[in-house]
Parts: sequence; structure tokens; C-alpha cells
Amino acid sequence: MAIELVMPRLGWQMEEGILVEWIRRDGDKITAGDILFTVETDKALNEIEALDSGTLGIPPNSPAPGSTLPVGTVIGFLLESGEEMPELPELPEDTATAPAPEPPSGAATAPARPSPAPTTDTAAPTISPRARRVATELGVDWAQLQGSGRSGRIVERDVRAAAGAQPQIKASPVARRLAEELGVDLARITPGKRGRIEKADVEAAAAPLEADRRTPMSSVRQITADRMAASARATAPVTLHTEVDATELVRLRAQLMDDGNSERVVPSYNDLLAKATAQALIEHPQMNAQLLDSGEVLEMAAVHIGLAVDTKRGLLVPILRDVQAKTLLQVAAESADLVAAATRSSLGPDAMRGGTFTITNLGMYEIDSFTPIVNLPECAILGVGRIVPKQVVTDPAAERVEIRHMMVLSLTFDHRLVDGAPAGRFLQRLKQLVEQPYLWLVS
Repeated sequence: MAIELVMPRLGWQMEEGILVEWIRRDGDKITAGDILFTVETDKALNEIEALDSGTLGIPPNSPAPGSTLPVGTVIGFLLESGEEMPELPELPEDTATAPAPEPPSGAATAPARPSPAPTTDTAAPTISPRARRVATELGVDWAQLQGSGRSGRIVERDVRAAAGAQPQIKASPVARRLAEELGVDLARITPGKRGRIEKADVEAAAAPLEADRRTPMSSVRQITADRMAASARATAPVTLHTEVDATELVRLRAQLMDDGNSERVVPSYNDLLAKATAQALIEHPQMNAQLLDSGEVLEMAAVHIGLAVDTKRGLLVPILRDVQAKTLLQVAAESADLVAAATRSSLGPDAMRGGTFTITNLGMYEIDSFTPIVNLPECAILGVGRIVPKQVVTDPAAERVEIRHMMVLSLTFDHRLVDGAPAGRFLQRLKQLVEQPYLWLVS
């Protein structure tokens, strides 16, 4: 008996997910534990394993990669030897044809080819959702077809018959939809290395044709937008800035880099700041807190620091767990693994949950200071600017000036949980720990 493959529920709050790609092909022999396809949800990519063995069956009307699907949507089957593939239930039109992610307004993307306006003599042709999706995949102009379905409706067999009489252009469904939106002729685009036209090929072809370009908001960008907007609405944010003498921190990292142990990960400035911040949070637990729905304030004993990472998919925040209990080298090794996983889009959802404080560093972009936004439900976030050599008065009485490495720290906190004075004391202590790193190195 055929075993249904469905969009899985990967969290209690998950209602839908994005089918990113099939890892195995239709007709492949599958053993339990094999990776079948990948799903994107809440900024994370998840590899979905087969729980049973059989032959993979991907019906022709299976949702295209890039589709946003409700949990439980059937997308394929595991078949026994010689078993005929069942018919896949037809998806609602808005689910089958809308690319993922949807635009921020929530409106479904326009069909691949809009129906011509009716005239007094003829009505616009109608097409089934399944046939519309197949037409998009195959590049068939369905508006010119004669339907063979009931009441002249265009059905899948009409589209496939028309496709057989047309020159075949290999292109991904996403590329076809984007080409339709941008008015790009796929016939003039040379396929890429994989032998088919991809989204990037269409974007490159469209660039010289127009100054403006409209593209759907990515799922990661949409999640970030929703969370930042929610933070702005729910919190009472206040930002404090302080200039820190990071000369000793720079000297410490230089010594670690010159150590010569090639098997050991060299701590980054983020790793050094994470350890210093963890020490300050242990001493000021009101900054390591959350406001509960009950109205109570929860001060966490453990320090789980989120590190904002810029990736091709957008902003991701993996979590360093129990920073207060780990050595600097342990923190460095763990953060290196998390950043690498974020960069290659292999972070699981659990790796980005449960943070108690966040650090975001824009120093590599020559930013001196900025106003970070609190990452709910956390109480505060630390913004880190670049380290700049400056002339600093180190002894006013002797009129002594030295070159010191200066850095600006920007602390945004939720005034609902913490007042300005306690937040100021926390930032003052963090400044001291940065300027004298041995205070936390020996703790």
C-alpha cells in the first residue's frame, strides 16, 4: 500500500512550510533513513528523512519546489514494487500557484499568464489549477489553447499536448514565474551549468532591460520583518552608547593568533565579547531576563547568547548555550561551528531558539555606532561598532596623549523590564570587562 509523504509538522506552532527541493528523484529506491526532501520554516532548512522503504513516487501534479504548503499536504508517495501511483489530491489554486514566500501583503502572486479580457463575442478561457501549474512549468501559453474539459475548460492533458508541439525550454518553475513578471523571453537566455534556466539567469537577463525590479520578499526577510515590527510595537526601547578602550582586547586576540597552535580555533572579537558579556550578565541578572505573559519577570540563571550572522538568505541568529560555564576556547569552537552552519544554510530550528541576550556586530562594515532592535522575548541587545585607533588623553595632568584602540558599544534594552540606571551599570561593567579582559579570563 502506498505510503503518503506529507509536509511535516516540525514544531508545535508550525502551520505551513516551504518545499525547497527534492533530494531524491521520482523512481529512486528508498531505504528508511534516506533524505527525501528539504523544508524551510522559521529561517531554518530541515532535511526530511524517509521513515519507511520503497520506491519514491513524485506525481506530475506534485507541488513545485518553492511552494508554501500547509502542514499535512501530500506531496508524494513511497510505493511497493510494481504498485501504481495513487492520484494526488488537487491543491487549492492559491496554494498550487503561489510562489514561496508570499509578498508581505499576503496576496497571492498573479498567475503565469493572465486571462485576456472578455469581449462581447467570446469569454475568457478557463483552466484548472493543476493545468495552470503544469503550463507554468512547461512554458505553455495556455491562453491560446482550446480546452477539452467540461464546458471547454483547459485541463492538464491539453497543456501537455501543447507542450509536445513546442520547442522545450528547460527552466525552473521559479525562473518561469519571474520571467513572466519581468517580461523576459526565456528563449533568449542561455541555460546555466545545470542545463536549465534558473532564477539568477532570469534576473541577469532582466537587469539591462529596466531600472526597477520587483521581487517577492524572501521567507527569511519576512520573518525578520515580522519580528522587528513586533519588537517595535511591544517594547519600550532605550539605547545607551559608550566608548570603550579595546586596546587590551586587541592585544589579547593578537597573542592568541600568534600562539601557533593550528589545531585550535582562534577566538573572534565576538567570542571575546560573548565571554565578557556573560560575566556582566551573571553580575546583573535583570538584563538576562524576559517578561512572561503572566506579567512576571523571569531572570534566567544560564546565559544563552545569540550571535547575529549575515548570510545570503538573510539575518540568522544562532545561539551560544551556557556561555557563562564555558571556557573562551570552547565558546570559540562552538561559535565557529554555528556560523559555518548558518552560512551554508544547515542550521536546525533548535539552534536559533532559547536565547537570553543577543550581540550584533557591524564593525566589519566600518560602522561606529547604531541602534539595534531588541530580539523578543529577550530584554536587551548589544550593538558592536568598529575598533578604531585614536589619539586619547590618558593622563590629563601630564597632558599625555596615546594611540588607543577605541570601540563604541550600543545597548538597547526594554524599559518595561529595566530602568536606565541598572542598564547603565550593566554597560559600565561590560566596559570595564572589555578594557580589562583578565577580569573574566580568570573567573
